[in-house]
Amino acid sequence: MITGGAGYIGSTVATACIEAGIEVVVLDDLSKGLEVFGDGRNLYVGDIADHAVLDRLLADHPDIDAVVHCAARVVVPESVADPLGYYDSNVGKTIVLLQRLRDAGVPRVVFSSSASVYAGESGDGVDESGALAPASPYATTKAMVEQILADAAAAGDFRAIALRYFNPIGADPRLRTGLQNPTPSHALGKIMQAHASGEPFTITGTDWATRDGSGLRDYVHVWDLALAHVAAVQRFDRVATPDEPYQVINLGTGDGVTVRELVQAFERVTGEVLPVVETGRRPGDQAGAYAIVDRAAEVLDWRAERSVDDGVRDALAWSEKLRSLR
Repeated sequence: MITGGAGYIGSTVATACIEAGIEVVVLDDLSKGLEVFGDGRNLYVGDIADHAVLDRLLADHPDIDAVVHCAARVVVPESVADPLGYYDSNVGKTIVLLQRLRDAGVPRVVFSSSASVYAGESGDGVDESGALAPASPYATTKAMVEQILADAAAAGDFRAIALRYFNPIGADPRLRTGLQNPTPSHALGKIMQAHASGEPFTITGTDWATRDGSGLRDYVHVWDLALAHVAAVQRFDRVATPDEPYQVINLGTGDGVTVRELVQAFERVTGEVLPVVETGRRPGDQAGAYAIVDRAAEVLDWRAERSVDDGVRDALAWSEKLRSLR
């Protein structure tokens, strides 16, 4: 079962699971996701806290043995403006979902967490033991759900793996799924919007403690990310054991890319110069960090294989296709 499985990450995870021979059931309220992403994937339309929908889904599919929980609101500035809405959607509704999964005896949960839970002030690499200091309500919701999962796993409700995503970019290389939002708020989305409109791209914050002053992120291709979920499902019982029922794993490339370097990658892919202007930091922003991914390599036998240029290229191709889907 994939919650949020008609969204960007969830739909790509569903595709990768199907290719690996894993049958999927998708639950999505379609507030952000696209219904077409659920075609042929046992799509149930509803909220993750809707008892009637959950009961029907679980009754129809009593053989569900793992849940990948992707459903969430994810826009940092929006979370700063609407913290109560974010805590309700990402934490409160997740608790309802987890209680129902526990009661149904579903033994495995893979959680879409975020590198935004880390302190992220230096632009350095961080491993799973890194200090946690979420800087926005969105990031705090991810840290809260991680703690809830750790406590519930310790109590024997289920076992859980939290996958801390760094910064997903790109689309399914075969363009079956991708970002459903035509105006995403992340850096690459803003770059693409600026390019399409002929306006300069704005770098928000140029005084961070990074090599060129702009924010640094670890941009991981969404297809690599999806393959990591397949590995987590397939290896779940070796990773989250009865003795250690809760595990955290970073998912990234292991390399940092600054905003200025992301602009350069965009220019390499398009062969065009992108005008840039600079402004101050946004609320909730951080210098960023890149993933130390030794644990993912060790326990999932997974490493990212696609470059930031691949991500830019696939994102641009998907943006063209998205216009025909909406």
